[in-house]
Amino acid sequence: MLDTLIRFFQNGGAFMYPIAVVLVIGLAIALERFIYLGKVRRSNRAAFEQGILPLLRKQDYKRAMQAANSSDSAIASILGAGIARLLGNHRREEVEYAMEEGLMEVLPRLEKRTQYLATLANISTLLGLLGTIIGLIAAFTAVASADPAEKASLLSQSISVAMNTTAFGLMSAIPLLIFHALLQTRTNELVDSFEMAGVKLLNTVSGQASTPL
Repeated sequence: MLDTLIRFFQNGGAFMYPIAVVLVIGLAIALERFIYLGKVRRSNRAAFEQGILPLLRKQDYKRAMQAANSSDSAIASILGAGIARLLGNHRREEVEYAMEEGLMEVLPRLEKRTQYLATLANISTLLGLLGTIIGLIAAFTAVASADPAEKASLLSQSISVAMNTTAFGLMSAIPLLIFHALLQTRTNELVDSFEMAGVKLLNTVSGQASTPL
């Protein structure tokens, strides 16, 4: 199996190397993003469910603000902005606007480099096609000056080699597109969890008659 893969790579020509570089870069970005988003999800859950939410239910908003400030999680910065407005006796709309602003600050960090995966997938596909076209041009040029008895076999062999580049380009692009879709889904889930936490904050506070909003 390994020998087959090595021959496949070698037969593809020079364009196999830039496609391989694109694939490695894309896989590195995907791995880093999966690790980062997983870390964000765990830290958010711990900060909200174990730290901020119990204090909000106890109406201890000052300690909730301290818990948000002491946490480096994304959800703490979002809810901290809302709690700060709440402690200033601002209206519900202003608390909501503050959390939306906090979400806008966090969102670029969640989406960072994810969009590169789709771009790298397109580059991989285009490099494969370009390598195939250049390989076909070289094949037909070589066939034109070859012996007539060898033209058919030489042409079929050259076309087979040229098609390896397209195949490798697609083999690289497909997983990158899949990883891009999965990362987008995880990012959307995190954004939904931020919005749900904000709703819980507003509903918790709205249920307390002593807190003006």
